[in-house]
Amino acid sequence: MKGQILRPGKNKIAASGRMYYQNEDHAWNLLRIKKEILGEFKELEERMSKFSYNMLFCSEWNSLEKSIRKAKRDGLPAPLLVWFVKERA
Repeated sequence: MKGQILRPGKNKIAASGRMYYQNEDHAWNLLRIKKEILGEFKELEERMSKFSYNMLFCSEWNSLEKSIRKAKRDGLPAPLLVWFVKERA
């Protein structure tokens, strides 16, 4: 997946959101991004543009730390950290 990686304007933003299950697709495939985060990526206001994402899952901290160090060496912006949270009923 080639393209320009978007960079946020602020140093740190914290937001919580919800995931939604799509019955038609039988998958957890809808993740709504809060406007606090969307507001930092002005490019996302271009509704006719195409956007994609790169996702990296590291099951161990050492692997994550190596990936972050490599991304920093390569000049990439800091990644977005997401934790999946099972809500109490």
